[in-house]
Amino acid sequence: MRNPRRDLPVGIIGSLLVCTLLYVLVAGIMTGIVPFANFAGVDHPVSLALQYAGQNWVAGFIDMGAIIGMTTVILVMAYGQTRILFAMSRDGLLPARLAKIHPRFSTPFNTTWLVGIVFSAIAALVPLNVLAELINIGTLAAFSLISIAVLVLRKTRPDLPRAFRCPGAPVVPMLSVAFCLFLMAFLQKVTWIAFGAWTLIGLAIYFGYARKRSLLHPGRP
Repeated sequence: MRNPRRDLPVGIIGSLLVCTLLYVLVAGIMTGIVPFANFAGVDHPVSLALQYAGQNWVAGFIDMGAIIGMTTVILVMAYGQTRILFAMSRDGLLPARLAKIHPRFSTPFNTTWLVGIVFSAIAALVPLNVLAELINIGTLAAFSLISIAVLVLRKTRPDLPRAFRCPGAPVVPMLSVAFCLFLMAFLQKVTWIAFGAWTLIGLAIYFGYARKRSLLHPGRP
């Protein structure tokens, strides 16, 4: 019988390697069709390369696929953010009203409305390129913190059950943090300012509200 704890990291790393290889191949083919300097400021490089090759109808399908892909990502992010807020409110980190379940649909309807309104306001007011960089810096920061947590929890909580183990620790987590910080260093100054402001807001909510109300606090039953 195969061990799912060993299969999971192998599947994740294997899929990342395959995706990386495909991205490199696509980038190599595109720069072979179009001079790389022509990609500056272009937000649709694949369809641009196809247009250079005279395949305008294929470029249209690529653009349509990109729109569908963006819609899928937005739905997944909205779904995930709703559940994150629901879990945080259930643990006492946010007001308990956000953890209320709809009596008919059994969904966290308050968090769903909140996330939908906030997402709509951001989509209406924030340019797409700025929003993309904000998502990048948030994702990279989260990855960095998770990698740091792997190192910290190995020392502070060795008793915690592990779904699977990180291979090559502590080298792999340290490399992960270094690569994430390296990519973050190339983001625009306004992105860092927005990230810093959002981090301060989060810290204010945590220390002003969540820390003393958290059901996960060691001093609480």
